Amino acid sequence: MTPITAPVSTFTQPRRALAAAALAALALTGCGSDGLGGSGTASGPAGAGAKVSATPSTAEQAAFVAMLDKVAQPCSSTGAPSGPTDKEPTGPQGDPSLPPGGTPPAEPIEPGAPTEPGARLSERDRCASVQHEQRIIQALQEVSEPTPAKVRKSLNRLGYVDERIHDLKHDGRTTRFYLDLRENGGRLCEAGVAAGEETDVTPCMGPATGSFSAKDLLSGRK
Repeated sequence: MTPITAPVSTFTQPRRALAAAALAALALTGCGSDGLGGSGTASGPAGAGAKVSATPSTAEQAAFVAMLDKVAQPCSSTGAPSGPTDKEPTGPQGDPSLPPGGTPPAEPIEPGAPTEPGARLSERDRCASVQHEQRIIQALQEVSEPTPAKVRKSLNRLGYVDERIHDLKHDGRTTRFYLDLRENGGRLCEAGVAAGEETDVTPCMGPATGSFSAKDLLSGRK
């Protein structure tokens, strides 16, 4: 029998290479899955192009509803429903614009259609709109160079969640936006223009049901 004179390392090197290759294969397999059926990169930070969801969390939604209730608290004494009303103002006998003690005209009076969106909002929504407008205007008047990002941040601080902030558009040195404030069958929304000291917010009337779209408001569809 011929004695083996080569060093032991000569024969152990292939085994070490195989072990290293096996470990590398296991590492590559682990990168492709997180063990739960998803990608291993899903748990990392979102990329720069990732879309951020505008759906608020349960806590944010609860805080938003609480904010709406608090803002509308001065309006609770009216006892008016949140939903809109299509009834026209009437006099004591049910005739539109008939003064007390007046004589009804020979021909019926055709009631005029409301010219402003707020005219058809419920009493509670009209009251709540005033409260929202005051707090929003006060906050946005303090924003210098009101970009959409700054306006959104200010609205978030007031408790308005991203899901209810619509159509933030930079228009010259101002930013326009809409707020969907519908709740409990109401149709209140706010149309705003952030322009420093010239900031203005006015009530509008959103769709009775379904998603909110500024296009519906601009086209006059209710």
